[in-house]
Amino acid sequence: MKTFKVLGTGCKNCENTAALIEEKARQAGVDVKVEKVTDMARIMAYGVMSTPGVVLDEKLVHAGGVPSADKIAEWVAS
Repeated sequence: MKTFKVLGTGCKNCENTAALIEEKARQAGVDVKVEKVTDMARIMAYGVMSTPGVVLDEKLVHAGGVPSADKIAEWVAS
């Protein structure tokens, strides 16, 4: 199972990012866990200055803006 963390304050872009990850995983038939991280200290610990950020299996893979559906599909498939 892949573990994603969506880093952000709970804004609409953060919500959209989490939903898109869940949708792409469902389409690919891949089990994922999506955790929303809103604590600024935890977000800063990943070095994210612009949200939303996405962490995949404890590796930062994206920061700033909603990632593309194609990019998310790549993360889910990898």
